[in-house]
Amino acid sequence: MTDKITESISTIVQHFDARPEMLVQILQAIVQAHGWVSEDTIRQLADELNLSRADVHGVVEYYHDFRTKEPGRHIVKICQAEACQAMGSRDLTQHADAAIDSDTTIEPVYCLGNCACAPAVMVNGKTIGRVDATRFDALVAELREAN
Repeated sequence: MTDKITESISTIVQHFDARPEMLVQILQAIVQAHGWVSEDTIRQLADELNLSRADVHGVVEYYHDFRTKEPGRHIVKICQAEACQAMGSRDLTQHADAAIDSDTTIEPVYCLGNCACAPAVMVNGKTIGRVDATRFDALVAELREAN
């Protein structure tokens, strides 16, 4: 971990007054700033918040939004809730896993609030409904062209 990242994480921790009860909010801020939570970050948080590494790791593993691997430049979330499953999100997920490159991270989510337009996906924070394999491929092509 670079000194710049270490300093950034310390700044985030201090923004929350290094209060251990603010761990979830601190982790949210870290993911927003850096995209993921590395093992080095877990160690640093444990030290700065006077928690065990197991305590920090447990919270990181519990919440699905706290990635422990560096994501690609593009994040595609595919809804796995019942309405989307009924409309083909499982098949879409299998297709997506085969269709993406290392620049894109696929993540399962449970309800994007777009059930009427299932299956729903979120591409870099934008929710899109009625996504089938053809539409997914077009969305990925747009991402590649934007690079």
